Amino acid sequence: MPNSQNTIPAGAEYHRISPEEAYKRMSESSNFILLDVRTPEEFSERRIKGAILIPDYEISARAEKELPDRKKVIFVYCRSGARSGRAARTLVSLGYTNVFDFGGINSWPFETIGD
Repeated sequence: MPNSQNTIPAGAEYHRISPEEAYKRMSESSNFILLDVRTPEEFSERRIKGAILIPDYEISARAEKELPDRKKVIFVYCRSGARSGRAARTLVSLGYTNVFDFGGINSWPFETIGD
């Protein structure tokens, strides 16, 4: 059942972590979602391998269907960190409890792919 937009579920919060910490955690487990919240054009130019795309402006409409497990670890990134923060807060407001924002791909010192 969706939460009202002004009520954050008990225990739900997002965590801001460094790209290095995100990389370390992703290397230690495969049980997570890597979420890119940029535009489709940005995504096609350059992305982190394994990322799925839900633009920040579509999170509210698409999260429930495309991210059904609200307890699953979700790592969120954008270009510079502003949209990922907004998207992470939106996910928390929707009831997601393991959201990690590591900022922007511009600060990602590891391998990326592009079309």
